[in-house]
Amino acid sequence: MVEKLMNNNNVRGVSLHLISKIMMLCLISLAALPSANADEAPPYLIQPGDILQVTVWKETDLQAELLVRPDGGISFPLAGDLIVSGLSVAQTADVITQKIKRYIPDPVVTVATKQIGGNNIYVVGKVNRPGVFPFSSPLDVMQALALGGGATPYAALSDIRILRRVNGKQVAIRFDYTDIEKGKALDTNILLNSGDTVVVP
Repeated sequence: MVEKLMNNNNVRGVSLHLISKIMMLCLISLAALPSANADEAPPYLIQPGDILQVTVWKETDLQAELLVRPDGGISFPLAGDLIVSGLSVAQTADVITQKIKRYIPDPVVTVATKQIGGNNIYVVGKVNRPGVFPFSSPLDVMQALALGGGATPYAALSDIRILRRVNGKQVAIRFDYTDIEKGKALDTNILLNSGDTVVVP
């Protein structure tokens, strides 16, 4: 009888040990899973040429379709001139809210992108379809080259340049297609900004 009880206790001990190990493995696996937020794409940033729909709830006089000017600004009643280029629609709504709340208590402002016309990149040089390409989601160099129909047989793939304006000055960023093709220097396949020009010599 004593021996039977001891065997039962041993079985329970082993079972508890196994269960605790399984639970620990499950917790580790869950912790290793990427969060939903990690996979979310960054919000779209407004650019000159975009058309915005701005509405203030219960204020019929404060509804408008606004074209973002070349300087990145818009004009909205009670808010005046605002620079919205580089902001998300949520940030733009916050900016307008702060401006008009002195006239309207607790305003509910909604901003939506009605038409995207400002995000363009340019692919030029020895590609099959050079041109201007609009985009509404993140776009990297390889994807831009694909939009351009790929390089021609005589393109210098190791000497591609991305021209970008930074603080009013143009800079050239080197891109080696052959490295990416071999799985090397993958961090050089950067996301393009609106206005970037990909030059394939």
